[in-house]
Amino acid sequence: MLSVALAACHKAAQSPVTLTVLDPEWLRPDEMARREQDVEQFTRETGVRLKYAPTPESSISQLQLWRQLLQSRDSSPDVVGIDVIWPGMLKDQLIDLKPYFQSELAAMDPKLVANFTVGDNVVAVPYHTLVGVLAYRKDLLHEYGFKKPPATWDELESMALRIQNGERAKGKSDFWGFVWQGADYEGLTCDALEWQASQGGGSIIESDKTISVNNQLVVGAWERARRWVGWISPPSVVAFRELDSNDIWELGRAAFFRTWLWHYRLRNPRESRIELLTGYTSVPGGRAGRFGALGGTGLSINRSSPHRQEAVAFIRFLIHYDQQLAVARDSRWLPELTEAPAVLYPRSQASTDSRRGAVLTARPSAVAGDKYEEVGKAYFAGVHSVLTGEKTAQSAAADVERQLVQITGFRTGPPPRAQDSSR
Repeated sequence: MLSVALAACHKAAQSPVTLTVLDPEWLRPDEMARREQDVEQFTRETGVRLKYAPTPESSISQLQLWRQLLQSRDSSPDVVGIDVIWPGMLKDQLIDLKPYFQSELAAMDPKLVANFTVGDNVVAVPYHTLVGVLAYRKDLLHEYGFKKPPATWDELESMALRIQNGERAKGKSDFWGFVWQGADYEGLTCDALEWQASQGGGSIIESDKTISVNNQLVVGAWERARRWVGWISPPSVVAFRELDSNDIWELGRAAFFRTWLWHYRLRNPRESRIELLTGYTSVPGGRAGRFGALGGTGLSINRSSPHRQEAVAFIRFLIHYDQQLAVARDSRWLPELTEAPAVLYPRSQASTDSRRGAVLTARPSAVAGDKYEEVGKAYFAGVHSVLTGEKTAQSAAADVERQLVQITGFRTGPPPRAQDSSR
């Protein structure tokens, strides 16, 4: 009996570990084939098996599920992919990764690491970084005499209008100059932050906890975007999310499209009508320069995971340079990208690449912490009210300021002084 018991214990000890992974990126249909290859390779190398938990589509529903599962003892995941704006809201359920990834974190862009840092703890390792970019039709720019894509909002407006008028004169009555995301959701926060940051209007809430959103540079940026609606952008743009604007773009009905660096994942390149006609550049800018909103995901480890060592090994496997390089080779947009943020390139290339054009700008999730969900809702609702004509930009900025004071308790003040830029 003792021998049988010892044999059973030994067999149990040798049973393979299974990590439960909670990450919406792993369940995208266009990513499944490559993901399965990664899974098989990791299991071959380590013997650790992987199980993926189903996730909802919307970010709000995902956050609700993440909170529920991380607090559950029965179905709690081991490795968790979190949005760049979630660290402050999930910090209590995630371990500090600094002791495990010192060399990897030191090699990453400090802005990326800072966005996943809460207090002294790095609660996620940056994994898939997203940066706001502008897609443009290379063929139409050439046809209408433009040698390069727009670098400023003024240039965007004039180029978009000229191309729009020209295409409509050919009978394309549903052609528009510029499509973007104007719906009442977090995507609008990213777009609007780029508008206001490029004018020197600040970051909504500054790093020193100053609520800076109520200033004339922000008001001017919102008013400019309001003018686009029905002029160079369709009236329905105020209801557009990523896939809505992407549909217009894929149908060949727009000259410019504000999207993310992962735009290529939203379509099958073999089926895209305009794959070879598309170029990418940084989001246009204003007096303070060009800014691209920071998005993306990081990889975290559940504080209650019993498989911490295996979880660390899996994250290290995923963020390994060779893995990231493989993703870049698959993307197909890199050869057409011009004047892009340095974060899109490996450090060795970014240091000498002359194509960099934009500065990363992060939403104030780090400074707002667990209050960011309310902060974000107040901000994008205010911007949306301007786009729809419900409120003036002046009154909306004042309303957002009052709400943010109530939510955070922070003081109000001006943004850091904007410096004029010729970029």
